[in-house]
Amino acid sequence: MVTRVEQNQSRLQRINHRLKAAESRSGEVIPFQVEGRLVRMVGLTLEAVGVQAPIGSRCLIKSPNSPPIESEVVGFSEDRVFLMPTGSTQGISPESRVIPTGKVYEAPVGDHLLGRVIDGAGNPLDGKGPLVVDELRPLIGKTVNPMERAPIKQPLDVGVRAINTMLTVGRGQRMGLFAGSGVGKSVLLGMMTKYTTADIIVVGLIGERGREVKEFIDQILGAEGLARSVVVATPADNTPVMRLHGASMATTIAEYYRDQGKNVLLLMDSLTRYAQAQRELALAIGEPPATKGYPASVFAKIPQLVERAGNGTEGGGSITAFYTVLTEGDDPQDPVADSARAILDGHVVLSRRLVEMGHFPAIDIEASISRAMPQITDQEHQLTARRLKRIYSTYEKSRDLISVGAYNRGSDPAIDEAINMYAPISHFLQQPMEQKVTFSEGMTSLKSLMTQTDHLPEVAPDSGQPEQ
Repeated sequence: MVTRVEQNQSRLQRINHRLKAAESRSGEVIPFQVEGRLVRMVGLTLEAVGVQAPIGSRCLIKSPNSPPIESEVVGFSEDRVFLMPTGSTQGISPESRVIPTGKVYEAPVGDHLLGRVIDGAGNPLDGKGPLVVDELRPLIGKTVNPMERAPIKQPLDVGVRAINTMLTVGRGQRMGLFAGSGVGKSVLLGMMTKYTTADIIVVGLIGERGREVKEFIDQILGAEGLARSVVVATPADNTPVMRLHGASMATTIAEYYRDQGKNVLLLMDSLTRYAQAQRELALAIGEPPATKGYPASVFAKIPQLVERAGNGTEGGGSITAFYTVLTEGDDPQDPVADSARAILDGHVVLSRRLVEMGHFPAIDIEASISRAMPQITDQEHQLTARRLKRIYSTYEKSRDLISVGAYNRGSDPAIDEAINMYAPISHFLQQPMEQKVTFSEGMTSLKSLMTQTDHLPEVAPDSGQPEQ
């Protein structure tokens, strides 16, 4: 006779069997999801309650009459979570649903990315179809142990004579390109992209004018440069979060190729726009301004981004990075420029005065320096470069006297030498954007130029003008 206990056990077994069958048919168990609601929007800052999501995670904002809008958690205060949308806020209404996705923003990486142009979310912008990627990597990246990072030992040929010879850049070095607006920094970046011997080029166009994206790709980069490049473009009309993502996306892609043992050239235009995006975000969520309107978080974000570049572990690949820094009003003491100068391994300064003289690229060799140059060049190279710089600097210091005819030739042998050598040195430092000059060609030209000083003719006194 079957007892009541046995009947209950049999019933439980049948129920368990049905539950397991239903679970196997569903494929996966849908986790319990806690939604919140939107209670406030000021500018681009969204405030929600009832949301449980960590900093940096993705959320969807769903309104009754608009498609879902993606946002990122950027802060919180007591029971409120601050979010920043990654796209347009059109259609957001009060009491909209805020749904955590449990995911973070990731970068698509893979060899098929070469020759493509993408935005800060990893979406293609070039109309060449969907991306084919090998994996997805979080934008935050990973920190390299400084004791395991390989030292800078080899120079990198960037194809620009003035940089190769006077400001030699090493593989794994981080350089700043300091310039005001309209002094040729985009052209110089394009030259390095086309002429460098690096295996892979990653270009980040962060916060610049939208029309410049296509101009840079078509006219400056060209088909040859694009073929071995990945371009990440987040123009100025993108939200602050998307501009920050663009810089992190370019760096993450460069890290992927470095991990494959490649020598990568990372060009980011510009670090200033990245700092301004962080300033917009920080001020929007209530962080107080500190230095010239920049909150303290800006000066914490810059080294976090820059330190991701450089050499990997011994025997691995490298990321040689150039970050453009806009000196607003040509002020070299701009807080972003000052912070970048301290954290980078050198700086190339572009001069507006040289641009007005028709000198391109407008590299001011007096104000520029490569901190890694002594470790990657021989003594002869260093002495020759210093000698050229000393002669050039002597002429610049005496330019006013020479130009008004107040200097008498023969009064100072150093100035006489500078007058005779100024024209050849100026010609040496210039280079058309269509011309490629390899490292070895540049060194041959430098040595040939400096031997001229040993065979200069005697100068006649009171000539007052440099010989042509």
